[in-house]
Amino acid sequence: MEPTIMDPNAMNNSNNSSSHNFPHHHQFLEVSSMEVHKVVPPPPRSTAHKLKNRLKETFFSDDPFHQFKGQSPKRKWILGAQYFFPILQWCPNYTFKFFKSDIVAGLTIASLAIPQGISYAKLANLPPILGLYSSFVPPLIYAVLGSSRDLAVGPVSIASLILGSMLREKVSPAKEPLLFLQLAFTSTLFAGLFQASLGILRLGFIIDFLSKATLIGFMAGAAIIVSLQQLKALLGIVNFTKQMGVIAVLSSVFQHTDEWSWQTILMGFCFLVFLLLARHVSMKNPKFFWVSAGAPLLSVILSTLAVFVFKAQNHGVSIIGKLEKGLNPPSWNMLHFGGGHLGLVLKTGLVTGIISLTEGIAVGRTFAALKDYQVDGNKEMMAIGFMNIVGSCTSCYITTGAFSRSAVNHNAGAKTAMSNIVMSVTVMVTLLFLMPLFRYTPNVVLGAIIVTAVIGLIDIPAAYLIWKIDKFDFVVCVCAFLGVIFISVQDGLAIAVGISLFKILMQVTRPKTMVLGNIPGTDIYRNLHHYKDAKSVPGILILSIEAPINFANSTYLNERITRWIQEFETQDGVGKHSDLQHLVLDLSAVSSIDTSGVGLVKDLKKKLEKRDLDLVLVNPVGEVMEKLQQANKADNFLSVDSLYLTVGEAVSSLSSKMKMPISSQV
Repeated sequence: MEPTIMDPNAMNNSNNSSSHNFPHHHQFLEVSSMEVHKVVPPPPRSTAHKLKNRLKETFFSDDPFHQFKGQSPKRKWILGAQYFFPILQWCPNYTFKFFKSDIVAGLTIASLAIPQGISYAKLANLPPILGLYSSFVPPLIYAVLGSSRDLAVGPVSIASLILGSMLREKVSPAKEPLLFLQLAFTSTLFAGLFQASLGILRLGFIIDFLSKATLIGFMAGAAIIVSLQQLKALLGIVNFTKQMGVIAVLSSVFQHTDEWSWQTILMGFCFLVFLLLARHVSMKNPKFFWVSAGAPLLSVILSTLAVFVFKAQNHGVSIIGKLEKGLNPPSWNMLHFGGGHLGLVLKTGLVTGIISLTEGIAVGRTFAALKDYQVDGNKEMMAIGFMNIVGSCTSCYITTGAFSRSAVNHNAGAKTAMSNIVMSVTVMVTLLFLMPLFRYTPNVVLGAIIVTAVIGLIDIPAAYLIWKIDKFDFVVCVCAFLGVIFISVQDGLAIAVGISLFKILMQVTRPKTMVLGNIPGTDIYRNLHHYKDAKSVPGILILSIEAPINFANSTYLNERITRWIQEFETQDGVGKHSDLQHLVLDLSAVSSIDTSGVGLVKDLKKKLEKRDLDLVLVNPVGEVMEKLQQANKADNFLSVDSLYLTVGEAVSSLSSKMKMPISSQV
């Protein structure tokens, strides 16, 4: 049983009293006894067993081997093949009904992928044909290795922007186009190797350092940078800045007003409004998904016809030009590892690999949740990684799962990854027979398509929600946004990740501690400053530590606990040293402890003994109890009566040992 209030009038008066760190009133408590349960150590385990469990939880938290238990050798081989090649899982049960749905979805996303592919390749400062190459081979690889039914893969705006901007810092795509192309393929290879390695080594938790707040700010900033870059095409400017910052871009725009082309501006404005209206219609009513999906291709067709009929290329409207027919030529002979550019391609591959991997997995999981199925993160890493490795050898640049295409794929009723194969076949037909039709496609329409695609990356409601929930996360979001638009894409991302890591570091080195009090009539103990009805227990200071105790925070915890004791003893300026007899540490939330943490417990024990105070530990969990037990064998600093299973049992036992009633401070 918990302490029982003897004087109800005193209790009523206490509720009206003012409160500080330890709100108080004077009353006497009568404590009835409670059965005390023994704290038992965890069962002994060998070091090898502990290491095995730790490695399993670190690298195999999803327990991929569970499906093999109790299976015959033949069945294990089948399950193993299905694990590495998910197409073997859904293909045997594939039906004509599924095929009809996948054909509709595949043709729909192909109508979006073709103009987007050409546009994104230009965004990366690469030949437009590479956008179509990258929409042909990678989807075939993903259909075999990917675990998502809805993910539509191909070039994406953010990865294209980062690839182009990072390589352009050292190599000019205009002066050295061949070298630039070689570095793009090599960066894609390293991105794929990095992505596949994360999946094979099961190190996917590394990408979790890109928090949601970081991604929202980064994506919004990148969307603005991408849109500003399209001003070159939308205004018809020839001599445009090579810098990415918003100030440099806007300065370049207004310094070259003499290059603005009213024909280009008129065409760009018309098609931009048309594309935005189509997007709005599809967002308002998902049944009309085909409106926004088909609008880009329709814009390309109409603008190409307009240029061809009116000879607009002779009146200031720039066009794509001739595109070679044929399938992807091999590019393994173009991979470039020398010439002092190895560091550049490694850095570019790492950054684009992380960004594209994060985007692809996030998109896949989003649509998997809508259809109630699981997407294996490690399989996705391997699929996207091998997709880019093969792509780098077949004239493709960095690809991943695109949100806009995947949303269309989902809304079009895709049932399996077969929709990617249908899209790939459609692009193949385009490459073989339809390339001459794109010769007169104006660049201004490609710019309008890019702006329409990236505008959805600016998620203001999500940013507002972050502001309401966590102000520090909002700072991270804003820093990512401002860093991208005012410094550079990669530096903005690095700043946001650095601030996020600083937040984690602060949480580790400055863990929360709180004073607990009893909720009257119960054996529940809660934060005194949170629950106004909670009452502090006379003569006993109860503290809860809410983090693992280790070398990074043991010194801080020692100092903070000492301050809690001082505040308890000297509250309201009145010395209360004689009242405090016991310090109770609730370790329920302490999941682990190291040698420095054990040293903290020893130091507290010695420090409190000098002040004639007892240290009591409550509910040390498995690993914590085990390490304290091992340390106690050497130093014997913990007695049996200093360990309790619950705070209620500790308070009941300690109160019964007090020689006289204590004046409470509640």
